[in-house]
Amino acid sequence: MDNSKTVWDINKIQEILPHRYPFIFVDRVISLDENKKQITCLKNLTINDYFFAGHFPDNPVMPGVLTIEALAQAAILLYAALKPQIAAQKPVYYLGKVEIKFSRPAKPGDCLILEVTGEKILGTAGIVAVRAMIDGETIAEGKISFGVKIGLRPTA
Repeated sequence: MDNSKTVWDINKIQEILPHRYPFIFVDRVISLDENKKQITCLKNLTINDYFFAGHFPDNPVMPGVLTIEALAQAAILLYAALKPQIAAQKPVYYLGKVEIKFSRPAKPGDCLILEVTGEKILGTAGIVAVRAMIDGETIAEGKISFGVKIGLRPTA
């Protein structure tokens, strides 16, 4: 069990992220430093996560693309903290260029720590350095760029 302090719980996260079960990959925000443009999030992985059933039945691992998605969701949360006026308008977020290197997969029972640092955060885009860790070991790291469009998200 991870005893990290909760800065934002799942309710606050769902106010910001457009994602819902089964495609929300951040359980809580455990640190946020707006001055340093950094956020650290947590995703607890359990054997009950749907993707483990088929990836792979005899050796369950979190698909790399879902690790990237978790990092991208953490990036949206950082953007929302840094640009609350824009985030309050419920924009659509577009994933841009992704450059991630993996060193090992995440497995059931892991606590996936997602660290995101803003390198360039603009009103309508951002570039972030990202890192996913398990037990202090980096399992994936790189950069993600994204775009933001206001007024396109459906309301219902």
